[in-house]
Amino acid sequence: MPVTPPPARVTPPADDPAGGRVDAPSATKVSMASAVGATIEWYDFFLYGTAAGLVFDKLFFNGLEGPAAQFAAFGTFAVGFFARPIGGLIFGHFGDRVGRKKMLILTLLIMGVGTAAIGLLPTYDQIGVWAPVLLVTLRVLQGIGVGGEYGGAVLLAVEYAPARRRGFFGSFAHVGVPAGLLLASGAFSIASLLPDEAFLAWGWRACFLVSVALLAVGAYIRLSVMETPAFAKVQERKEVSTLPVRDLLRTQPGRVVLAMGTRYIEGFTFNLFSVYLLAYAVTNLELPKSLALNGIMVGAFLGMVLVVVTGGLSDRFGRKRVYRYGAWAALLFAFPAAALIQSKGSAAVFAVFAVGLALYGVVYGPLAAFWSELFDTSSRYTALSTVYQVSGILASGLTPLIAAWLVTKGDGTLWWVAGYNVLVAAISLVSMHLLPETRGRDLDVTAAEEATDRELVSA
Repeated sequence: MPVTPPPARVTPPADDPAGGRVDAPSATKVSMASAVGATIEWYDFFLYGTAAGLVFDKLFFNGLEGPAAQFAAFGTFAVGFFARPIGGLIFGHFGDRVGRKKMLILTLLIMGVGTAAIGLLPTYDQIGVWAPVLLVTLRVLQGIGVGGEYGGAVLLAVEYAPARRRGFFGSFAHVGVPAGLLLASGAFSIASLLPDEAFLAWGWRACFLVSVALLAVGAYIRLSVMETPAFAKVQERKEVSTLPVRDLLRTQPGRVVLAMGTRYIEGFTFNLFSVYLLAYAVTNLELPKSLALNGIMVGAFLGMVLVVVTGGLSDRFGRKRVYRYGAWAALLFAFPAAALIQSKGSAAVFAVFAVGLALYGVVYGPLAAFWSELFDTSSRYTALSTVYQVSGILASGLTPLIAAWLVTKGDGTLWWVAGYNVLVAAISLVSMHLLPETRGRDLDVTAAEEATDRELVSA
C-alpha cells in the first residue's frame, strides 16, 4: 500500500519568518526604514552617474580630447560597479555572521563620507592628474558602501514581512533605487538652472554636499530598527555559518548563476536610460539637459510606484509571471526607443526616458522577495550581495561603455544598442524560466529540505 507523503512545508500565511505573528504596523515601519535608508545610499551613488554624463568629462578629464573624455568619465562610473562585489563580499559575510542591522549602519557612513568628499574635490585644472585619481578612489569607496548595503536593506524588509506580503513589503527596499535616481536627477535639474559657469564651478558640488544632511537622517532611522526575526532565529539555533560564501557556492551554485541572469535586464535598463542615453541626448544630439533630466525624473517617479505595485502583484500572481511581463515589455520597447530618441522630438525623447524607467520598475518590483526566497537564511545576505553586485559589473556598470562603443559601430545611431537590449532581455527571460517559483516559501526551510519535501510529494 502506498504511503501518503508529507505535505511540502510552506510558511503559514499570517506568520512571520521567526514563527510568530507580525502586525502590519511593525512590518510597515521596518519597510519604510529600509526604503528611506536605501534611497539615501542610492542618491549618493546615482549622483555620480548623472555627474559622469554632464560634468566630470569637462572638469576631471578635460586633458583628453573628443569622445575620449566621455569614455574616461564613464570608465570611472564603471569602477564603482567593480568595487561593489568587494563590498558585497565583505558586508555579506559579516551580515550573515553578526547581523543585518550593524552592516547597514556602517555602509551608510561609508557612502555619505565618500559622496561628500567628491563634492569637495579640486579639478584637473587645479591639481592635474591627481584630480581623476582621487575621483576614482572615492568612487571605489562609494562602490564598496553600496555593495554592502543592498543585501541588508532587502533582507530588513523581507525577513520582517508576513509570508503572504513579502513581495509588497520587500519592494520598499527596491524603491530606494528609483527614488535615489529621482532625488539625484532632481538635484541636478535644479542646479542646471544656474548659468553654465556657476553650474560647473559650484552648482554640481552642492548636490554632493547635501549628502551630509541625508546621512544624519538615514543613520537615525536605521538605528531605530531591531535585528530581523529570521536572522535572530538562526543565531538562537546556533546555525550561523562560519563561511557563508563557501556554503552558498557548495549548496546553491546554480541558483546563484541563474539569479544573476535575471538581474541582467534590470541593471541594463536602468543604466541605459538613466546614464548613457542622458549623455547621448545632451552630447550627441545636443538636446537641452533639462529635457532629458525631466524625463528621467518622471520615469523615476513612475518606477517608484510600479516597484511597489508589481511587488504587491507578485504576492498574488507569483514572482515569475510579473517579472516576465516587465522583461518582455523591455524587449519589445528596445527598437521603438531608439527610433524615438533619434527623432530629436521633445515629446518623443521625454517619453523614452519616462517609459524606459517605468518598465524598469515592473521588472525590479518582484525581485526583492524572489531573490530572498531563493536562498537559505544562513547565507542569504551573501547570496543577495553576490547576485546583485557581481552581475552588476556587466549588467549595470559596463552598460554605458558598451552602449557608447556600439554607437561608434553604428555610425552614431542606437540600432546596435537596441539589438543588445533584445539579447539582454532574452537572457534574463531564459534565466527566470529555469528558476522555481518562490512565492510562499518558508524562509526557515533550507533549499535542500525543500527539495526533499517536493520529492516525497511527487513520489
